[in-house]
Amino acid sequence: MEKEEIGIYIHIPFCKSKCYYCDFTSYTDYKEPIIEKYIQEMIKEMATYDFNKYNVTTIYIGGGTPSFIPENYITQLLEELKPRLVENQTRWEKIEITIEINPGAVTLKKLEAYKLAGVNRISIGLQSTNDKLLKQIGRIHNYQEFQEAYQMVKKADFKNINIDLMIGLPNQTINDIKNSLNEIQKLEPTHVSVYSLIVEEGTKIETMIQSGKLKLPEEDTERQMYWYVRNRLQLEGYEHYEISNFAKEGKKSKHNVNCWEQKQYIGLGATAHSYLNNVRYSNVDFTKQGTWDFKDKKIEEKQTLADKKKEYMLLGLRKIEGVSIKEFKEKFIDNPIFLFREELEKLVGEGLLQIDGDRIFLTNRGVDVANLVWEEFV
Repeated sequence: MEKEEIGIYIHIPFCKSKCYYCDFTSYTDYKEPIIEKYIQEMIKEMATYDFNKYNVTTIYIGGGTPSFIPENYITQLLEELKPRLVENQTRWEKIEITIEINPGAVTLKKLEAYKLAGVNRISIGLQSTNDKLLKQIGRIHNYQEFQEAYQMVKKADFKNINIDLMIGLPNQTINDIKNSLNEIQKLEPTHVSVYSLIVEEGTKIETMIQSGKLKLPEEDTERQMYWYVRNRLQLEGYEHYEISNFAKEGKKSKHNVNCWEQKQYIGLGATAHSYLNNVRYSNVDFTKQGTWDFKDKKIEEKQTLADKKKEYMLLGLRKIEGVSIKEFKEKFIDNPIFLFREELEKLVGEGLLQIDGDRIFLTNRGVDVANLVWEEFV
């Protein structure tokens, strides 16, 4: 019997400094002994899973800032995982292993250690080439430091590199976006992720906006930024395969694609999320001593079959190609055209969705208000 394909997410919640827009679980006031304890607890957590039951195809190391901590801890985690996942070296090399890095918290030594440990994909947070914008959102790097970090990534011989870009930042202009894309084009990354700023409750940037210190661009301007980015990247040979993601041929983020296709994943580390056996759950946070009860799982959702069908539509409509009617029927037997006839009739009538042959997908207008589409399947 073929093993089920799953991914692994590893959460490193430590940062040099917290970005003003960040609402992820991350901490800036912990010293190395606590970091070391945290890593040891994560290794203990690994032992609670029987990974041999699955075909692990992706590992994603996120945060926080994974590149902030000493590189030996990343190496240690991967060395502990490797014998639990694979029977031989060839199989290990086929796993997509991504690590997020921050230009202000990485060295060539760290990158070379990641490479030796098996990491084969780097995701680097640029956000903008405008130093003023970087400073006002709390990034710890400037553009020159990003350039230096990118060259280190290339020197360490990484071939698969993602660059994160943000739009809709306070005081950001279309010209800022054009300048960022001009610079990205010179670097020729294999993947670009483009995220609109989301002002989360309780973040520093929310306070700065509410006080009038910062002002967001108009919604129409933010949408102009998005479509400029999309058109420009497509002209440069990137496939727009998900609302926020663009890839050169063969370089889509497999880890993210698997999530959008409703495949299962295991989250390791404090507050990490998992999806197994139709249950979504999260780990609890860790204590000041760097420990957490990794057996204590907070249940986020126990999916019924009906829930799973709706979520499949919601996740699938994130992809530019949309949902395959044939694949939906193969997975669930039901025909989505009949099952969701009321929702689809409404969304098609509003010009937000299109049905063409085997595919149900967002129109350009639907991309602009995708949240309204997804709400129909919550």
